[in-house]
Amino acid sequence: MDMPLPAFDVARIRQDFPILAQPVHGRPLVFLDSGASAQKPRQVMDAMRACMETAYANVHRGAYHLSELATEKHEAAREAVARFLNAARPEEIVFTGSSTNAINLVAHSFGRGMLKPGQRVLVSEMEHHANLVPWQMLRDAGLGIGLGHVRITDAGELDLDSLRAELAKGDVGLVAVTHMSNVLGTVTPAAAIARLAHEAGARVLFDGSQAAVHRRVDVQALDADFYVFTGHKLYGPTGIGVLYAKRELLEAMPPFLGGGDMIETVTLDGFTWAAPPARFEAGTPPIIEAQGLKAAVEYVEAIGLDAIEAHERALVDHAMRVLPEVEGLSLVGAAQDRGGVFAFALDAAHPHDLSSFLDRRGVCIRAGRHCAEPLHARLGLESGSARASFGLYTTREEVDALAEALREARRFFA
Repeated sequence: MDMPLPAFDVARIRQDFPILAQPVHGRPLVFLDSGASAQKPRQVMDAMRACMETAYANVHRGAYHLSELATEKHEAAREAVARFLNAARPEEIVFTGSSTNAINLVAHSFGRGMLKPGQRVLVSEMEHHANLVPWQMLRDAGLGIGLGHVRITDAGELDLDSLRAELAKGDVGLVAVTHMSNVLGTVTPAAAIARLAHEAGARVLFDGSQAAVHRRVDVQALDADFYVFTGHKLYGPTGIGVLYAKRELLEAMPPFLGGGDMIETVTLDGFTWAAPPARFEAGTPPIIEAQGLKAAVEYVEAIGLDAIEAHERALVDHAMRVLPEVEGLSLVGAAQDRGGVFAFALDAAHPHDLSSFLDRRGVCIRAGRHCAEPLHARLGLESGSARASFGLYTTREEVDALAEALREARRFFA
């Protein structure tokens, strides 16, 4: 028997997202691709509009009121993100263009600047390409830095024994793993991973692009050295991401990009670096987007991360009951701790055909390898998978609509 959802006014929340009232192909929109990019509430749109209409100027540069106001609001956004992650201080928050940009920043600045020849970076088999390709590029840069892999279990969980075995080799400088898989929904034991890495003398980076959306993140409790997430998955705008890093690491790391605002002094012959976080924010920052991200953070905080997690956990539990009842459908992964992202396959249809069929019924899902080709190869899913991912606005009725559309699809393709 289904357990009722916790006290959570999802109908009221959905009113904040204008796009959810828009029909698709004459059907009610069932948006189940929030893991790729979430929809935006009016509060985010209003904050960005207000920035452009009342408080826009370049930041950190102008000695006039509008620039000072814009700078104040920009740094308030940094403070909001620091509070959201429970960073020790706002200076540990670097604004980037995305999670991908943030990981590349660490790969170039920490990887090239602080890792030593003979050291390795460890990644897992379930990483998004954004947390794999930058480390492959670092490996291939001729610096003598290697790359190792942590296995996952058949259930789709990170294999801690594999991690221990790799760390025991004594040459690991960084462990870079997802906090929550964008395919399987698996939530990794981040605190345990950080403890094992630190005991072996390695630093640890968590890709929190999914986790920061679905549950409360405390970087100090996790003892994360680096943590990244992106605004557009957290109901905020595109074009802005976040790198959290411990202050002592940011102070030791060389800059990644050169240009305005990341310098202390410049001559024709050289320059000196600014203090963090400015050192890593060359050029005009995402001023308007930062206000949208601040509004998104405040929006989810007002609802409550614990309430959001409970709502999505109940939805996942419901989906894990009703979807296996669809004939020919196989769920991918069986992690004990998982969030509102899951992949599946239907025996009668290729994932892309399935996605197109469901779209005609108003149901939006993802199809393909979800920027995680090695994971699909590990699981024997060479044709990819279909993926449904939930947001705080997702309802139980939408999960049921997905199940019914899948039944129709199997009757059509079989």
